[in-house]
Amino acid sequence: MGHGKLRKFAENETFSCLVQPSTAEVFGVDHPLKGHWASDFFHNDKPIVLELGCGKGEYTVDLAKRNPDVNYIGVDIKGARLWTGAKMATQAGMTNVGFLRTRIEFITSLFAPGEVSQIWLTFSDPQIGREKKRLTSPLFLSRYREFVKEGGIINLKTDSRYLHEYSYAIAQRNGLKILARTTDLYNTAPEALGEHLSAQEVSSLFEVQTFYEKHFLAQGYDITYLAFVLDHEGDYISPEWDEDRWKDEDHHAFVVQI
Repeated sequence: MGHGKLRKFAENETFSCLVQPSTAEVFGVDHPLKGHWASDFFHNDKPIVLELGCGKGEYTVDLAKRNPDVNYIGVDIKGARLWTGAKMATQAGMTNVGFLRTRIEFITSLFAPGEVSQIWLTFSDPQIGREKKRLTSPLFLSRYREFVKEGGIINLKTDSRYLHEYSYAIAQRNGLKILARTTDLYNTAPEALGEHLSAQEVSSLFEVQTFYEKHFLAQGYDITYLAFVLDHEGDYISPEWDEDRWKDEDHHAFVVQI
């Protein structure tokens, strides 16, 4: 392991905005913060929004800057990446942003029913051919439903048409209310995205570009956006969709992830 990573890991231990539970604290057991993020971490009762797979956390930090009346938590397993967002938030003295280093598979051990208002998925791995690992699969939607408030929204911003079309198909198959959809975000009028986003969230959607987004925009790939309401009774069902078509057209099948 390089000295740079070791330095970041050491500094991570000093950031009060970064929570790094051990596997023993989240594997099959509830973490002490579950149900207590508002009282014990943020010390207020503002809504909590998650960004799952937040990478370096630049989107989480920007959302928090633009929306001071909302608490944001970026979740990722890569400590060296989270260091960037945690460092920015610490240096800026931000009190409405936190970071959580854990596997998303353990997410239900960390949040209680109704504790989260909204979820953002930004440039998630499309997990081509591996549905159970896909962050909009029935497995993960069922997990989110355990802690997202009634009427809670899933926001998906991605360069992967494969992931976008799959997520759109699963929302349709399960009768989930679709609030907004575009397969070419930067050629879509902001007002066409619906009223579920605040003006600040709309501006973030267009103005904040993550490391991965900049990389794929530079290669000429369109950015997509999808928002749907999570509400659903019973089991989520996998969709019937043209997977082979989107697998063949998705550039993630040919480009090594950076």
